[in-house]
Amino acid sequence: MQLPNHGANPQNVYHQLGLIMPKEVYDFSENVNSAGPPQFVEARWRTFYPLIQRYPDPDGEPFLTKVTAFHHVQKDCVLLGNGASELFSVLAKRYANKRVIIVHPTFSEYERTLRAAGAEIVPILVEDIVHYTLPMERLKQEMANADALYICTPNNPTGVLPNKEELLQLITHGAQVNCELVIDEAFIDWVDEAYSLIRYVVENPHMIVVRSMTKMYAIPGLRLGYLVASPVVVAELKSILPHWNLNAFALFIGTGCLDEENYCQQAIAYATTQRELLQSYLQENGCQVTNSVTNYVCFKLPEKQQADTFFTYCLSKGVVLRHTKNFMGLQGEWFRIGIKDIAAMTYLKNCLQAWFNL
Repeated sequence: MQLPNHGANPQNVYHQLGLIMPKEVYDFSENVNSAGPPQFVEARWRTFYPLIQRYPDPDGEPFLTKVTAFHHVQKDCVLLGNGASELFSVLAKRYANKRVIIVHPTFSEYERTLRAAGAEIVPILVEDIVHYTLPMERLKQEMANADALYICTPNNPTGVLPNKEELLQLITHGAQVNCELVIDEAFIDWVDEAYSLIRYVVENPHMIVVRSMTKMYAIPGLRLGYLVASPVVVAELKSILPHWNLNAFALFIGTGCLDEENYCQQAIAYATTQRELLQSYLQENGCQVTNSVTNYVCFKLPEKQQADTFFTYCLSKGVVLRHTKNFMGLQGEWFRIGIKDIAAMTYLKNCLQAWFNL
């Protein structure tokens, strides 16, 4: 079964499988905030129109200043990107022909971009998928002979938040063995900024923390992300980026998003409630469910149930789940569900219940 390597664009799934797409489709394969962008985006949209007539600020203002104030870091420690995906592409060039450890299962773009740059990949698999327990001793051993270690926290696709103390141990060890750590915090704002590792960058120049504006603020079409690292690393990466890599709409809207504290808290509260309800429901029906803390749930059907048949069944009912065939360690036996609005979640439960009743 050949499937797209990313969520969203459900028509691609139906096309590749040769299935007729129902008129009503609920796309649970992507995990963007179901509330949509903050209200100010639509309310002020006409005021953004004049931005199209002039070049964006070459340094990424006013978003750059907003990010530095938000995280209490210096401007030369921040690099803005056309989505986190662009930043991972640039980071891959940093590790061209070098040895890089990737903890799996995880976001597929790490390996794709690194391999394209000629990096040697050292895959290390987390055996406990439900708790995403890091194999610390193995990691420390491999770090002694590696140039970098990639870790996603909270993890995508499981949604599990790795133990912070263990991450700090790896940071300390990285300094000792000269191994950089690339920390992907694309979903950390679904938990709490207190869990972010950005505060440790100043004292650990071998750390690079990548953030995305896409998920929480529901602006994937604008493409906006940033990373925080030492001034030396930022300068080296910036020299690789194209000039004017960010558009003015993204810079101004992203600036406003970082003021939306109430919006974020409401999104977290809603996602938490819906996630816990879904986790309980799946467990009651014999599924294995990860300890997700994000706006998505990862689960595995009871042993006797066929994953491919289930996936196709859901598609026939207009429910598009995120498959895991391109996630090492999951092999398509697990599925990821993004939290959506009440109507969609109700439709999903009815679909799942019909399957479990078969």
